Amino acid sequence: MIAFLKGTIAEAFPSRVLLDVHGVGYEVHIPLSTFEKLPIGHVEVTLQTVLVVREDAHILYGFFTRPEKDLFNLLVNHVSGVGPKLALAVLNGCSSVQFRSAVVAQDVGFLSRIKGLGKKTAERIVLELKDKMGVTDAWPQAGTGVAATPQQQNLSDAVLALMSLGYKQADALAAIEKAGPQDSLEALVREALKRL
Repeated sequence: MIAFLKGTIAEAFPSRVLLDVHGVGYEVHIPLSTFEKLPIGHVEVTLQTVLVVREDAHILYGFFTRPEKDLFNLLVNHVSGVGPKLALAVLNGCSSVQFRSAVVAQDVGFLSRIKGLGKKTAERIVLELKDKMGVTDAWPQAGTGVAATPQQQNLSDAVLALMSLGYKQADALAAIEKAGPQDSLEALVREALKRL
């Protein structure tokens, strides 16, 4: 599995980027939120990646931030009928905070307005993810429009990261609490994994 790529931007388009990694060009499909954060020109960047293997192709999906990658994994791995293209459509249509807010509030109308999502798919997303979002403090706050503190956001992102790896929400939250405060999101996830 390719977890991340660090290389120079050779070409960038709204839906994909060509990354030169030591002379090898990787075509990486990206959401608009990642495209908007890319620097202009032939600059070195690091993208979080997910490799999807199909019978006819190996496709890389890239994200500028870890929460985007975790949300992509959560959609692909935990919502039936949602594949990589539809997960990218969700990321193109709203931010991770807006998505969490819509799921917590069970706002099917907001989700169904995302290009590529119909009402039935939006209902399925809410049904299959509503129990996976809402245990941590920041997710209910997202539903009320109150901004989460950086510590609450790290906690939420760490839970989401562990859930995208297949752990149950309650187990992920317990492991994160045992891990205690850490300097970064990556350190928190690493320490929590040691306890799972």
